[in-house]
Amino acid sequence: MGSKGDAIVSELRAWGLTVPGAHSKAPWPEHDDLAVKDKTFAYLPAKGREFSLSCKLPYTGYEALQLPFAEPTGYGLGKSGWVSFNPGEGQIPDIEQLKAWVEESYRAQAPRKLVKELDARN
Repeated sequence: MGSKGDAIVSELRAWGLTVPGAHSKAPWPEHDDLAVKDKTFAYLPAKGREFSLSCKLPYTGYEALQLPFAEPTGYGLGKSGWVSFNPGEGQIPDIEQLKAWVEESYRAQAPRKLVKELDARN
């Protein structure tokens, strides 16, 4: 992956780790995911891998799936509202859009108490 993808994933991961209760979770060598209470809310690639992102999008999933580089997440997760994004280097959405997807996924996976904590920050 080019440095642009690495830089975006790095910024997205750093931001994702600031939401209440978030922590890194790396169940596979090619992943460095974001989780809350051990429930993954963003599947992210490890450094040096192709850019990709998978999030649970209960509200904007249908809209997100209209993008040419989006598809329902494999392993049956797509049925639960998970969407995977695999854009080429020049197609990576801007960081604000990526953060919006990750935050929506966090809100879908996190305990209500932590979501309230996040809301109190805004």
